[in-house]
Amino acid sequence: MSRIQQKFHELKRSGRGGFIPFITAGDPDLATTERLLIELANAGADIIELGVPFSDPVADGEVIQRASERALRNGVTVHDALTCAKNVRKHIDVPLLLFSYFNPLLQFGQERLAVTASEAGIDGVLVTDLVPEEAQSWTQNLLQNQLDPIFLAAPTTSDKRLARIAQHARGFIYAVSRAGVTGERDQITRDAEALVKRIRSVSDLPVAVGFGISTPEQVRAVWRFADAAVVGSAIVKQIEKLGNSTDLVKHIGTFAQSLAAET
Repeated sequence: MSRIQQKFHELKRSGRGGFIPFITAGDPDLATTERLLIELANAGADIIELGVPFSDPVADGEVIQRASERALRNGVTVHDALTCAKNVRKHIDVPLLLFSYFNPLLQFGQERLAVTASEAGIDGVLVTDLVPEEAQSWTQNLLQNQLDPIFLAAPTTSDKRLARIAQHARGFIYAVSRAGVTGERDQITRDAEALVKRIRSVSDLPVAVGFGISTPEQVRAVWRFADAAVVGSAIVKQIEKLGNSTDLVKHIGTFAQSLAAET
């Protein structure tokens, strides 16, 4: 059983929802990213998504796009993101999910990525623009190296593709709360709950909901119908705002605690 699978078993036994924060590797710099990962784990994160910066992040809104731009200006690569994970794995046991687009991973090498990620302590990989119909060799490489392949499902995803996703996915399925890109929203749409129901009709995997979740109230609203809530842009926005402030890590930890709290 993978660390991600074990975490969801623990959540189910305790009867609580999961909290999954996202940050971009190298924003504002790699040393701070390592400190943030440790702080997020201590603040109550159940799983942490570590984003690989990419020059054309089409699924992301402006906030995470700018984070990628800042990290790329720092010269951050896939290798740097994996090294960052390896360094913090000595200090935390929270599952780590590598979040990326396929192009940088393909350039790194599919087999090399799977082996290196596993050695670095990564537990799963989510490739935003890889469709399940084209993922067989990719999925096999990950599974052979004890990594969970995570797939996105959107409200517009057909029933046929949902069934394919269910066949390939391990760990959990990431439900996109609405059509469009990442970014904060005032409320969670009904589309998210309907999508979770559709996913559960074809898979018994846990379901995490992301895209547009930014407040403790929204996290708890998601917990009413899904297994976990993903918060990205709201956290990255705070990182952007504080920049290289000495209070950055502490502030993000406090914000994460408010998101992870059950009441």
